[in-house]
Amino acid sequence: MLKTKAKSKLPAADPVQSIVVSIVEDDEWLREDLVRKISTASGFSCASSHRTAEEALSKIPAITPDVVIMDINLPGMSGIECVSRLKEAVPEICILMLTVYEESELIFAALKAGANGYLLKRSIPNELLGAITFAHQGGTPMTSSVAHEVVRFFSKPPAKDEPMEGLSNREKEILNLIVEGHAYKTIADKLLISIGTVNMFISRIYKKLHVHSRGEATAKFQKP
Repeated sequence: MLKTKAKSKLPAADPVQSIVVSIVEDDEWLREDLVRKISTASGFSCASSHRTAEEALSKIPAITPDVVIMDINLPGMSGIECVSRLKEAVPEICILMLTVYEESELIFAALKAGANGYLLKRSIPNELLGAITFAHQGGTPMTSSVAHEVVRFFSKPPAKDEPMEGLSNREKEILNLIVEGHAYKTIADKLLISIGTVNMFISRIYKKLHVHSRGEATAKFQKP
């Protein structure tokens, strides 16, 4: 009887790993909608959803999702503060901001805190899943208008040093009189204050301008 050679078994293919996502969003309808969209999309799974930053901080470090979707305006602690604290707890975690705010100061505050991308909520239908994938792969996804704001910010010429910045109205008034060459007594007479008060203001002006003399103050004020 002929012995048949046993067929060698091929190793089983590794299952495709889903991108595991956690959501931090206080709007119940939107939070549930995000959970549904991610849970039903091929290649994605939703590990958890949280209404507050405090809840997210207590649970997400133990879950260790691949990507966290984070709103900015949360009850209690802000989303930006939550990003910073999550990054401290889990440095490798990837966090994608999803918000209605497109002001440059909030964009940069979120990125500085450690966010890996910044999307506007109006972009959810078309960009969300692609942005999650891109962020998971090491990219920095941004809604086009947000990216434009970032480019515009860095394209602005550097702000001109303004010597009057930080001075009170009275200090500005006295500095102008100094630059015009008036003696301290004349300044005191013009402003109906004592010479001692003039000296006090001048000392404060010098300190704010980081100068030590009338000449230095005048030169700094007249610097183009």
